[in-house]
Amino acid sequence: MNTIPYARQSISEDDIEAVVEVLRSDWLTQGPRIAEFEAGMAAYCGTRYAIAVSSGTAALHLACLALELGHGDLLWTSPNTFAASANCARYCGADVDFVDIDPRTYNISVPALEQKLARAKRAGRLPKVLLPVHFGGQSCDMRSIGELAGRYGVRVVEDASHAVGAEYGSRKVGSCAHADVAVFSFHPVKIMTTGEGGMLLTNDEALARRVRLLRTHGITRDALEMSGESEGPWYYEQAALGYNYRMTDMQAALGASQLRRLDDFLSRRRKLVRRYDDVLRGLPLSSPREEAGGKSAWHLYVIQLDLEALGVPRRTVFERMRAGGVLVNVHYIPVHLQPYYRRLGFKRGDFPASERFYERALSLPLFHGLGDADQDRVCGTLRQSLQ
Repeated sequence: MNTIPYARQSISEDDIEAVVEVLRSDWLTQGPRIAEFEAGMAAYCGTRYAIAVSSGTAALHLACLALELGHGDLLWTSPNTFAASANCARYCGADVDFVDIDPRTYNISVPALEQKLARAKRAGRLPKVLLPVHFGGQSCDMRSIGELAGRYGVRVVEDASHAVGAEYGSRKVGSCAHADVAVFSFHPVKIMTTGEGGMLLTNDEALARRVRLLRTHGITRDALEMSGESEGPWYYEQAALGYNYRMTDMQAALGASQLRRLDDFLSRRRKLVRRYDDVLRGLPLSSPREEAGGKSAWHLYVIQLDLEALGVPRRTVFERMRAGGVLVNVHYIPVHLQPYYRRLGFKRGDFPASERFYERALSLPLFHGLGDADQDRVCGTLRQSLQ
């Protein structure tokens, strides 16, 4: 019996040929394909600058560095996310706190954020950076978040790792209409892939220049960024303490090829979501919903099990599904419950909506290559596993 993963990349012959062409060229890294991929992504999202990097995590770290987050500062994010959304602040020496989710959208709750900001202002401890996470591909309410951030003087980084191709209002996620920076991830389980890789998008020229500098060891050959006179054509200066967060030309070529297929990826995912919605209706579970005024990229299809109606624990359903060859997953263990963050003082009960969501969550397979017959098998296995 073949197994059905919860996610899988889709690689075409055109993708392979794009990478092979780079392998036959003179440039494997720091070559022209990087700029081509960046320009393509900026045009797709409708933003001024796009900077390709080695991972989504690297993009988050660079965004925090560019916004000068550091010791004594504070970043807020969602507990319902992968650890990198919080870790990026810790890399900079900053403190982390969380804002609980809306149980309807699984994203940061705007009322909870508004209340927490008011309390933080009274306490004199506002965050420097707010990092909302577009969980599963559904954009947060960025207009409301942007307005609150502007009122309190907080910078905003959209963690759009799940949301390449998603829409909010009339614009693509990544346009940075309500944020300083947006970040994508191109890990193989994401909607499009470069193997490993990420992208940072912004409309702020100074932030873009800072990120490009920090991406490559803080080293520059640009005379405008140097403190001294050039000693010759070979001359460069390290202007800041940067990192090797570069993307290779091989990855960029794959990314540019995948970008040409992105709308097809999204169309297929949306069709699969509609099929799930239809087939699973009436079962003791709730399906994710697409919010009015936006279009999810549908990186994940996370159901919430009605455990009271089922009478069996989530683990039983999970193990039955896997025994049936359907490799479901769980997204996410709330970050504040990880041992590292518990040692910083967080505890169970701090963010009850996120904790309740986690206890009932089950991620069903969703990827471009999931055929109708395999999706039917997923649904049939789920139905049996709930009994």
